[in-house]
Amino acid sequence: MVQKWHSELEEMYSEMVEWRRHFHQHPELSFQEVETPKMIASLLESFGIEVRTGVGGRGVVGVIKGAKPGKTIALRADFDALPIQDEKDVPYKSTVPGVMHACGHDGHTATLLGAAKVLSRNRNELAGNVVLIHQHAEELAPGGAIAMIEDGCLDGVDYVFGTHLSSRAPTGTYLYRKGYTMAAADSFEIKIQGRGGHGASPHETVDALAIGCQLVNQLQYIVSRQVDPQKSAVLSVGSFHAGQALNVIADSAVIQGTVRTFDEEVRKHMEKEIQTIANGLCSSYHAECDVVYSRGYPAVYNHEQETEMFKSVVEKTVDAKTIQEMPALMGGEDFAYYLKEKPGMFFFTGAQNEAIGASAPHHHPKFDIDERGMVYAGKAFLSIVHHYLGEKAEEPLLASSV
Repeated sequence: MVQKWHSELEEMYSEMVEWRRHFHQHPELSFQEVETPKMIASLLESFGIEVRTGVGGRGVVGVIKGAKPGKTIALRADFDALPIQDEKDVPYKSTVPGVMHACGHDGHTATLLGAAKVLSRNRNELAGNVVLIHQHAEELAPGGAIAMIEDGCLDGVDYVFGTHLSSRAPTGTYLYRKGYTMAAADSFEIKIQGRGGHGASPHETVDALAIGCQLVNQLQYIVSRQVDPQKSAVLSVGSFHAGQALNVIADSAVIQGTVRTFDEEVRKHMEKEIQTIANGLCSSYHAECDVVYSRGYPAVYNHEQETEMFKSVVEKTVDAKTIQEMPALMGGEDFAYYLKEKPGMFFFTGAQNEAIGASAPHHHPKFDIDERGMVYAGKAFLSIVHHYLGEKAEEPLLASSV
């Protein structure tokens, strides 16, 4: 049965490309999505799927009810874009100045729509239900996931799965990991208030810029000297603003950065020590200090049993080139919230665009994907659903390919 589903998805490839390119040409920023969810809802309804809109604000949820009772499986795709100017020379280039799909969310959406259409056609073969979570605002904290969960998108769900197309992995490959897969993504802002003055009279001032330089260096010692070497942590200062004239000593400085961790105790320690070091250093130089530490998405934790299932099922049913375990990534993903509520896992599907010789990284002005990756992502979704809701008999490897 799953072979038939896969074949139907392959036949929809051009339709999925059309959807993806429409979304790519008409991107919408996080928490500003209006037309995208309208189109998603309209397409789902045209497939005969029960739809709820405005979930958690701008999310869309579709429900496919099978012919027999059984488990309920949730599949998630995000659909927001980024504030980046599209620099690609392609017919489907973004038509919105300064906004583009630079992370593949347009492909995620088209993938889930394709899988939804196939599953809706074959609902009589399902012993259970499928929940289609089309999520807004993944790119901008607090993200859309937590609001959609609070609005009931996981009510009655037994398992939840998601994927991310990767421009750095060859098309036809799958990457997965048990346990911690992506990091908690936090941020901090430190405001230093000193006392400005003439550059020729530093003794009459409290130099906020000089204090800030000392602080940036001191913060690095938290990871190198206070975190267990067998546990991971990253602290990066990405913004430092102080001073406006070459002969004026700055009276204030603002430092901003990010912290990435997996272990919750390490996360708490990083937050505490940033506060302690910043306040202590500023006090020692007679400056005032204000530290704001903002917790972002938690770490993505893939449940072991569901991850083993994914590997086994995809190996048996999908014509994949490789299925391999990946190292943990320090990037963040609000899919983590779903996995804190329900068992499941998040995997990566290769979509390296070989046509352009080399694939630009995610969040790059020339980012693009090999659209065939959407079919591989969709096949994995269909195989997961088949495992839980379809026939349990093993099936031979699918010979056809995109």
